[in-house]
Amino acid sequence: MRICSLKRVSKQDKYHIPVLGRQVVRFLVTRPDGVYLDGTLGGGGHAALILQQLTPRAVYIGVDRDEEALSAARGKLRHFANIRLVHRAFDETEDILRQAEVEKVDGVLLDLGVSSHQIDADERGFAFRPGVALDMRMDRNQSFTAADILAEYSEWELTRVFREYGEERFARRIANKIVTARAKQPLTL
Repeated sequence: MRICSLKRVSKQDKYHIPVLGRQVVRFLVTRPDGVYLDGTLGGGGHAALILQQLTPRAVYIGVDRDEEALSAARGKLRHFANIRLVHRAFDETEDILRQAEVEKVDGVLLDLGVSSHQIDADERGFAFRPGVALDMRMDRNQSFTAADILAEYSEWELTRVFREYGEERFARRIANKIVTARAKQPLTL
């Protein structure tokens, strides 16, 4: 098996260079003609490395809930005929595989977390920056933003979100401050 060079990733590529790319390929690709699911395709960095090791008979299903990421991946991976791109969330894997008529996969890749591109892109609103709307939607087709949550959720709901998803020790105190502040004037986020 040949392991490709990471130098092929363009400096113009706004998505990050895949982390542990060589190791992912070495451990994931057990059958060059197998079926592989990438549940967090992103910009397609890992996919490009993996697809170079697969035969044309292999199937690679790339899933992402971010249409912008899928578009970038579509461009990067356009030379590979054996890839199927799916605009969904990885927690829908069972349904995705059923629709693709796939009963078994040989490998699954989940590169979990927010991409550096999403954090760096002001229009995505994943970072707190002056003058930038707080959005934080992985799928921009969803209508509810982080700003909407802060403006509309009850103190109890905010506490639950901060505690369960942010593992925030001071969740109740933060939620109370937000609710108190927005009672005085609308939040500008």
